[in-house]
Amino acid sequence: MRNLVQFIHNSERLLVLTGAGLSEPSGIPVYRDKSGTWLRTTPVQHREFITSQSSRQRYWARSMAGWPKMAMAAPNEGHLALVKLEQAGVIKQLITQNVDCLHQRAGQQALIDMHGSLDRVQCLDCEKVYARSSVQDTLQALNPLVQTQAAQMRPDGDADLPNELIASIEIPSCPDCEGVLKPDVVFFGGTIPRQRAEQISKAVEDCDAVLVIGSSLTVFSGFRICRDAHRAGKPIAALNQGKTRADELLNLKLEVDCAQGLTQLQHLLLKA
Repeated sequence: MRNLVQFIHNSERLLVLTGAGLSEPSGIPVYRDKSGTWLRTTPVQHREFITSQSSRQRYWARSMAGWPKMAMAAPNEGHLALVKLEQAGVIKQLITQNVDCLHQRAGQQALIDMHGSLDRVQCLDCEKVYARSSVQDTLQALNPLVQTQAAQMRPDGDADLPNELIASIEIPSCPDCEGVLKPDVVFFGGTIPRQRAEQISKAVEDCDAVLVIGSSLTVFSGFRICRDAHRAGKPIAALNQGKTRADELLNLKLEVDCAQGLTQLQHLLLKA
């Protein structure tokens, strides 16, 4: 940990990248175990959602059941430590792969949501954006029995439901144009919007070091940040339990719990 403190002291423009491991202490499950193996079924794919009504039923049924727990999730000590480090000028920019809004709730300011945010829903036709809470009200009105059927919450804010229940779900359309509603997140197989991708590239260009927190970096969009930083000769550290896709690129790695590790790091960096 003291080596990580020194790593950060040597950086004037630290870029932080966070993943699902940071949100696990807040009760939000991770996608993979410490070896990188999927823990649950593969989440909905972008193309499937766009082209298949049954895929949209599957997503919205499970999302309706899982959203209440996601909406009530609170930032943990790790999120709060990152806010304090930002306020102290230690962190210049934070990019998160998470879509759970916990960084926002904690008060992080210099923040890029790489994969979007689950608290917004967008119409694919007219592009109007709605609050996820309002879509939840509509889903519950159309399907009053589903809210009692939820099983274990999944990492992307939905929950496991039986297939026969999914097939009976009525899904809402856009109130303005009756178009297809999609959560304002990048599904697996989708692409990051150009403007956001450019912000991420600039953040990597402007930083002088990268700290990865709670991510296996299996998804290429996260790994690319480390790859590009490494190619530019910028040091990379990771605070993550288990292997990462970028292990060979790391200058330093700590396999500790994210929330506990960040709390300790905050105390060491900001002590009088």
